Amino acid sequence: MNNNKRIQAVVLILWFCLTASVLADESAEPVDFTLPQLHGEDVTLSNLRGKWVVLNYWATWCAPCRKEIPELSAFNDSDENIVVLGLAFEDTDVEAFDEFLAEFKPSYPILLVDVYSPPEPFGTPMALPKTIVLDPAGVPVKTFVGPVTMEDLEAVIKH
Repeated sequence: MNNNKRIQAVVLILWFCLTASVLADESAEPVDFTLPQLHGEDVTLSNLRGKWVVLNYWATWCAPCRKEIPELSAFNDSDENIVVLGLAFEDTDVEAFDEFLAEFKPSYPILLVDVYSPPEPFGTPMALPKTIVLDPAGVPVKTFVGPVTMEDLEAVIKH
């Protein structure tokens, strides 16, 4: 097999894995889990029913994650029926999160994900950032892998 065919095969395999991961996140069933909030109380998804919920997996070392924080903050602040939750997918200490957040200042809550036991049904993200939109019933309706914009999110919610 020549190098071009090998590269094509690898690209196809990666595309299939990412597509399968994204499709697995979208279902007809509501999801629920509870995660601790950085410097706050636990947050339970079922307590947010009636609102659109945007789950954004991110890490401090992830450059695209940093880039989308202003967009996610603006979206979070745009409507009282929208809640963005930042799911910190990183095994680090609270001080590192505090230092990062002092610089980037998201307007939405940051939840701490145990990287060894991430919340079901989503499990470990295959790439960061990863954003999952839940409708007001708590059903996952759209998944984005890679940076997301306010326009991307508005297109899902205001369809």
